[in-house]
Order: sequence, then C-alpha cells, then structure tokens
Amino acid sequence: MKCEQCREALSARLDGEAEPVSPDGHLAGCAACQEWFAGAQRLRRAMLLRPAPPVPDLTEAILERTPAPSGEGWGLRIALAVVAIGQLGLAFAQLLGTAGAHGVAHLDHESGAWNLAVGIGLLAAVARPKTAAGQLPLLTGFVGVLLVLSAGDLAAGQVTLSRLATHLLVVLGLALLYAVHRHHHRDRGTPLPAATADDGATTGGSTVDTPAAGRPRPRVFRRQAHGRHAA
Repeated sequence: MKCEQCREALSARLDGEAEPVSPDGHLAGCAACQEWFAGAQRLRRAMLLRPAPPVPDLTEAILERTPAPSGEGWGLRIALAVVAIGQLGLAFAQLLGTAGAHGVAHLDHESGAWNLAVGIGLLAAVARPKTAAGQLPLLTGFVGVLLVLSAGDLAAGQVTLSRLATHLLVVLGLALLYAVHRHHHRDRGTPLPAATADDGATTGGSTVDTPAAGRPRPRVFRRQAHGRHAA
C-alpha cells in the first residue's frame, strides 16, 4: 500500500466515512504516515474544541434601518392620486369635446391623449412609487417648456388665465411625483450602520465568516476529491 492510499483511508476514518481499504497494516510500519495521522487528529480536535468567534447582535440596528411600513407616505400618494384623477378628468373632457380648448378637433384629441397619459402615469406612481423615477425626466421637460411658452403666450395676449389654470394640475403633479420619489428613495436607500461587537470592535456588516481580531483563521482539514492530500 502506498502512503497516499493509507492517508486517504485514514482521512475517511476521521470523517466517519467508510474506509476504501484498511490502513492499519501500512500505518504500523510507516513512521511518516503515523506522524501525518497524529497531526490530523490534533488538528481535528483543535477544530472541534475551538470556540466560535463572537458575533455582534445586529437586531436593533436592522430594526432601526428597516424601511418604514407601507402605511407611511400615504399622504403624498393620496394627494398625487387626487391630482391624477383631476388630470384624467381634464383629458376626458378634451377627448369628449366638452372642453373646446383649441377649437381644432385633432389638436384637442392630441392634447387630451397627452393629459390622459400623464394621469395614468401619476396613478401608476401612486400604486408603485418606484415608477416615479422613470417619469420625472419626461414630465420635468414638458412642464419646463410649457411654463416658458405659457408665459410668452400670456404676455402676447394669446391665452387667458382660465386656460393657464388647467396647467396647474400637471405642475402640482410633477411636484408631488418628485416628493413621492424622494420619500421612496430615502426609505429604500439607507445602508445599515456599523455595529459594535461585544469586545468593542466596530464592524460594518456581518462577521459570521470573519475571525476575531488577533485570532488566526483555523486551517480546515479536507480530504481532496482526487485522493491526494497535503500534510
């Protein structure tokens, strides 16, 4: 029997597995394998008797940083829902021809379709606040251009204040959309604080796989799959 075969069988014995062959005959006459087996036994005992490293209790830190219950922030979302419903009402008024804002049927239909899309988008942000981020660039650009053009039309006397008042819904919707986005981002994006272990050491996260300070990482004795072992 070669030393490699003997040590493989001894490794199986230490692991409580079936031995492929009996190593006792070779072990009795091989000083190198006797020394290897004694070292493996010492290492196994040291691993079994070594106390587990202290792990800090992160319960309070996790609870403090847990996102707020879904009931919080509903004030902003309800306000946004009211604006969205108003925006939808304006859209249906244009699409059904009751608003008569532009005097041109197709132009009223285009404006109504846009207002309807804005209202649907705002309602989507009410139901799923994370969708607010995707709507902000487009709606911000639209409101910015609309305000500039509306100011010019008002100065030239081409639009009435009553007509401009209908734009307040989309401006208010944009403001509430941004507020909902900020509230959702703040609740979801805060990292966990550093926790303090029992010995006073500060850790930024889990320490389950991290050995205690000043303590060497234990060497794990493993029986390799291909049958060769390092002493």
